[in-house]
Amino acid sequence: QVQLEESGGGSVQAGGSLRLSCAASAFPGNSACMVWFRQAPGREREAVAGIGSPTGMTLYDAAVKGRFALSRDNAKNTWYLQMNNLRPGDTAMYYCAARFGAGCSFRGTTWRDRRNYPNWGQGTQVTVSS
Repeated sequence: QVQLEESGGGSVQAGGSLRLSCAASAFPGNSACMVWFRQAPGREREAVAGIGSPTGMTLYDAAVKGRFALSRDNAKNTWYLQMNNLRPGDTAMYYCAARFGAGCSFRGTTWRDRRNYPNWGQGTQVTVSS
């Protein structure tokens, strides 16, 4: 089981930025799909952004497109979520999730299904104040 560890959460004012990191303890196989989910109190966990490896193809939920950006450092087995122009509605616990041995399927809503990702981090809290 690959361990995922998130970091980089915190509290910022609206309009601010944060960069989340997700470090994987290993990278089995030659491909992977990593997705950032978030869960606000009283709400369902939702997918916000995903990136495939080795393609680097990305996909973003409409709520964050244009404000959030994914990147990766293959040498460090680490993925990043740069979050700009943060809004109070972005307040949530953010989780990285991954599936190794296959890339992302960005057709339809498959990539949003949390059941497709056997590896999860513990989460990092992001709080945005107005």
